[in-house]
Amino acid sequence: MSDKKAGIAGVIIFGVLSAVLYTLLYFYSDLLRQASQLVQQGDKILFLIPIGLAFVFSYIHGSFTDRFWSALGLKAKK
Repeated sequence: MSDKKAGIAGVIIFGVLSAVLYTLLYFYSDLLRQASQLVQQGDKILFLIPIGLAFVFSYIHGSFTDRFWSALGLKAKK
């Protein structure tokens, strides 16, 4: 597969993953809010849920953004 096709495939894959994550966040926001409330009530281990989700969102969305701009041929100055 050529570099251009691989780049576009990466944009599509990470774009779809990002859209799926945001859709799941929308539909399961109440569950996440309930888990966050349990953290405030003293259930110590559940604090990892929002932190873990933030890392997952950051990685997936950041990878999509990087591949998107690379596919357009835009690079940061060094």
